[in-house]
Amino acid sequence: MRPKILIAAALLVLCGGCVTAAEQRAMDEGRCRGYGFRAGSDAFANCLLQIDLERSAERRYRLDTAFSGPGWYGYYGPRW
Repeated sequence: MRPKILIAAALLVLCGGCVTAAEQRAMDEGRCRGYGFRAGSDAFANCLLQIDLERSAERRYRLDTAFSGPGWYGYYGPRW
C-alpha cells in the first residue's frame, strides 16, 4: 500500500511542473501585456520573440552545464 502512495505522489509532483505550449504562450502574452505592449503590434511580437529566445538560451545553458561537472571531461578529454 505504501509504495503505491509514494509512486502516486511522485507522479503528481512530476506532472505538476509540466506546462503545455498553450499555457506557456498565454503566460508569455500576459507578461508582454504587463510590459505595456498591445496584442497584434510589432513590439508585442518582438517581446514574445525575446522571451522565447531567452528561454532557449537558458535551456541551452542548463544542458551545457549539466555535463561539465566533476568527472566529465567533455569532447576534448581532460583539461590538464
